[in-house]
Amino acid sequence: MSSASTATAASNRTSIVTPGRRLGLTQEYTAGAGTYVRGGTIYASVLGTQSIDQGDDSKPLLQVLRSDTKFSIPTIGSEVLARVVRINPRAASVAIQMVGSTPCQEDFQGIVRVQDIRATEKDLVQMINSFHPGDIIRAEVISLGDQRSYYLATVKNEHGVVFAQSIDGNAMVPVSWEEMQDSKTGAIEKRKCAKPF
Repeated sequence: MSSASTATAASNRTSIVTPGRRLGLTQEYTAGAGTYVRGGTIYASVLGTQSIDQGDDSKPLLQVLRSDTKFSIPTIGSEVLARVVRINPRAASVAIQMVGSTPCQEDFQGIVRVQDIRATEKDLVQMINSFHPGDIIRAEVISLGDQRSYYLATVKNEHGVVFAQSIDGNAMVPVSWEEMQDSKTGAIEKRKCAKPF
């Protein structure tokens, strides 16, 4: 195998990395574009694809290349679309699927606490009357939360359930800010509805 094909094979080993991700040691690699070095360790400084090129140096070149593909990561203040995964009396667990109008490459975990559902009468809010598993909600990221989940809120009028299915599996339409109606049977179910744009 020629040295050119060896370099090509080495440069084909790629993976997507986020800023701050540890990539390797300066003893083994030369830091390239999209990276920084701290304490002999190479870290990613941008979101992109990790690339390792053998090059002419004795050590391979480790770099992070930005991609044309748009990635979205939730930040404080971001508006997100999320699917409700499960609920309990204190919180709803959700899977964040879009940030703004950009789809997430993978779902991020989020939590909507019962006190973050409505701006008023927080002590009267019941989770079962606000969200059900499978609902799609529009919410705002209010905190980066713990290491596992983002904290979300639906206190604004335009935040809440944007799509839901009834117990019978039919699509539902909002009839007020706290009720949705089955489009076929006419049955009413409680939800914290998002105000349409």
